[in-house]
Amino acid sequence: MNPLLDPLLAASAVAQKGPIKPLGHHELLLILLELALLLLVSRGLGEFMRRIKLPPVVGELLAGVLLGPSVFGWLLPSLQEHIFPKIQAQSDLLSVVSWLGVLFLLVVTGLETDLNLIVRKGKTALVISLGGIVIPFATGLGLGWFLPEGFLVNPNQRLIFSLFIATAMSISAVPVIAKVLMDLKLIRRDIGQVTLAAGMTDDTIGWILLSVVSGLASSGKFDFQTVFRSVGGAVLFLGIAFTIGRSLMSWVFRWVDNYIGGPTASLSALLVLALGAAAFTHTLGIEAALGAFVTGILAGQSPRFSREAGLTLELITSGFLAPIFFATAGLKVDLLQILNPQTLGIGLLVLAVACFGKFTGAYIGSRIGGLSHWEGIAMGSGMNARGAMEIIVATIGVSLGVLNPQMYSIIVMVAIVTSLMAPPLLRWSLSKVSMSDEEVQRLEQEQLASRSFIKRIRRVLMPTQGGPNVKLAAQLVSHLAHQNPVEVTILFAKSDKKAKTKSANAVKDTTAETAIATVTEKFHLPAESLLETKVESGSNKAEVILKEACKGYDLIVIGATERQRSKGALFNLLVDRVVQEAPCATMVVKSNLSEAEEETDLAAYHKIGHILVPTSGTEYSQHAVEVASTIATQTGATVTLVNVVNRTQQEYILFEQQTMSSVTDLAEKIVHEQAEVGRGLGASVKTAILNGSPELEILKFARVNEVDLIVMASSVRTVSGRAFFGHRTDAILNKAPCPVAVITLAANTTSC
Repeated sequence: MNPLLDPLLAASAVAQKGPIKPLGHHELLLILLELALLLLVSRGLGEFMRRIKLPPVVGELLAGVLLGPSVFGWLLPSLQEHIFPKIQAQSDLLSVVSWLGVLFLLVVTGLETDLNLIVRKGKTALVISLGGIVIPFATGLGLGWFLPEGFLVNPNQRLIFSLFIATAMSISAVPVIAKVLMDLKLIRRDIGQVTLAAGMTDDTIGWILLSVVSGLASSGKFDFQTVFRSVGGAVLFLGIAFTIGRSLMSWVFRWVDNYIGGPTASLSALLVLALGAAAFTHTLGIEAALGAFVTGILAGQSPRFSREAGLTLELITSGFLAPIFFATAGLKVDLLQILNPQTLGIGLLVLAVACFGKFTGAYIGSRIGGLSHWEGIAMGSGMNARGAMEIIVATIGVSLGVLNPQMYSIIVMVAIVTSLMAPPLLRWSLSKVSMSDEEVQRLEQEQLASRSFIKRIRRVLMPTQGGPNVKLAAQLVSHLAHQNPVEVTILFAKSDKKAKTKSANAVKDTTAETAIATVTEKFHLPAESLLETKVESGSNKAEVILKEACKGYDLIVIGATERQRSKGALFNLLVDRVVQEAPCATMVVKSNLSEAEEETDLAAYHKIGHILVPTSGTEYSQHAVEVASTIATQTGATVTLVNVVNRTQQEYILFEQQTMSSVTDLAEKIVHEQAEVGRGLGASVKTAILNGSPELEILKFARVNEVDLIVMASSVRTVSGRAFFGHRTDAILNKAPCPVAVITLAANTTSC
């Protein structure tokens, strides 16, 4: 017999026993009813807890307790037994949804994990984390060793049980900690960052410990071969994930973004990778949860992962899967068992040991790490919250046959109580921690950065047809890329409307290569930035550019008309349409250099020693200030901010009841505030108040002071089909004695 046919014959033999039956009517009815009831009660209690300033996870856990044997089963035992029957197949259906909740929750937690934060606060966070792991692990190990045999599933496996209890005592709940810090508006404080960094490190070590202990529980014995296999599997996976996996993840999201595009495709790719990684870690004999968690971390670091996809996953998880998981966990809690005197005593002992170990470990680690007394208490208060992670550990413990119902109920009770303790303890202890001058300054800079235009730019699209304008644009983008790493895509757009003869196509291909090469050679990007090129075709060039722009770009940088200005257009029909319909911000660059200057100046780099920014104090103006200041920081140029007072004293008195002095004071306040923005980006900034016609005064200032670049910002309007920035901006664009860059915000955010 052919061995290749054996599996097929075996499958055929099984099939002959009868077809696989679909899910029965009653079973489907029950799972739908269970999900609806669990979601309704868990979300309702979660929102109630939110209103009284407690983590929603507490309400979601209590929902399961209420619907379980403790309350619902006590009041209406027959109805509770009918809706939640103790049938293995029915329980498995609910477990599948619950496990999806576990994995999705860990992917979301991974997306919010900031490895740079851990590295930045590395030494302090590591010391605190080690304290928060070692001492609770030791106290938990001792606790597990001396608990009565009635709380063990198998008294012959006490060491494995003790290791599992020790792991459960060691872990913290980053989602609960982060939520509490956000609610208290402390997440960006130094103590908040250190708490998060320590919690993240704690969780990472905790998952490795859990993977090892789970491997031991699966084998049913403690031996060095099993430990080595579990530790080796975890180290192997983490090593692959943070080396090859990081690059692979970035490549996958870049490919999906380039060839499919949209948050739906990005979300699907993330879930395929997360479920695949979870299956891989499960196959290695370590916990599936670790694979999902690490995938979330790597996806969060990928610049091409759609943040909209991450938000969608978070909404699905927090609005459906996570509440189902927490409520399902609560279903298995029987308060009547906990109220048994012996179980209650053991439960209070476990709670006391859990709190003592975590508080003591985090406090000692904090003091060794250089934190103050009150900061140490705050660290203990935050890291003592167990929440979601403790429930996951307990769920895994039950599934592996390590925890019995009494011990499971006790650990869930510990998770609930420690999560309830965290907010008031953190609020009290952090009220005693004062901010240093350095921290105040950092928070002010972060506040400015959160509103920054330039710091939000991660992807830049640069359409090119060649010419000096786009060459200059490439130089400016190179300077901007030093503020934060960017991905730049150079796009040569072709129209399909022209005749497609063989010779014509050959010319087009040469034209595309030449145009792209001309721009590429002008880029001097930092090592962490990425440059790629594309040649795309469509019904017309503008359509090609706008279609590409819909793939998640933050800025389109485009050269203005060379010497082909279309009649009735500000630049030409192509540029005008892109500016009018762009789904993101645009920057149009016009060199305004003579042919001789273009040949000499742009052959190398256009020297920029003085940048002029006209400003009126608007949001648009601040964008121009940020762009100019970033360029100046890289070139060593000086930035001059000017505000033009353009009415006579009589006009101000007649129309606005203001004196010239008050108007000048207002102008000085405007330029002073925006100068601080520029200086915050590291630029040398001067200010000037001019009086007269704005366009004439700006052009005169540029000539007299030998300005090398004018950066302006404007809203874009459509007048008779052409792009219109306003008469003043148009005049400066066309008459300036130096290059001009005009920034606009998204003209049409619904075009994609």
